[in-house]
Amino acid sequence: MIILGVDPGLTRCGVGVIEAGAYRRLSFIHVDVVRSAPDVSQDLRLLAIYNGLVEKIERFAPDVVSIERVFAQSNHNTVLGTAQAAGLAMLAAAQRGIPVALHTPTEAKLAITGDGRAQKIQVERMVTRILNLSAMPTPADAADALALAICHALHPAGALQGGEREQHLTPAQRQWAQAAQKTRRRSSTDRGM
Repeated sequence: MIILGVDPGLTRCGVGVIEAGAYRRLSFIHVDVVRSAPDVSQDLRLLAIYNGLVEKIERFAPDVVSIERVFAQSNHNTVLGTAQAAGLAMLAAAQRGIPVALHTPTEAKLAITGDGRAQKIQVERMVTRILNLSAMPTPADAADALALAICHALHPAGALQGGEREQHLTPAQRQWAQAAQKTRRRSSTDRGM
């Protein structure tokens, strides 16, 4: 299965592509950052991000696109641009009939390091180790995109839901499932549900 991870951003949108083979063997395919110039109008920046994402999706033909779920931040301009870039990734995938999975930063950190509160450098080191890379991917957006792809390979959306399955989970899988459930509850509460 080819998984394309997207770390959405309006200035830099990380894109990482991996292959998940038998026995969860993960192989690195590609990593890059799609950029838009901050000195042009927002509509043209979004167009640049969209075109870059479309090019990557068409080039690598992923089976699934794994995107970071956007949460509210104190900087409203940052969260708005991030949410718009995430929407563009979803649109580009949906137009091609490619399934989309959303993963929170906590879920990705937990899947990669075993700690949902891991620091960025810990995630970058583990991504490098898991994919057997000679150097850490840069910038951080690129490493985050690979982390989202790895997260999906190890824990596809919904794979650990349901009380019946919980009895068969390892302690690390149980911790991941609890973090994912807590995140879903928190996002439902934030939306007033």
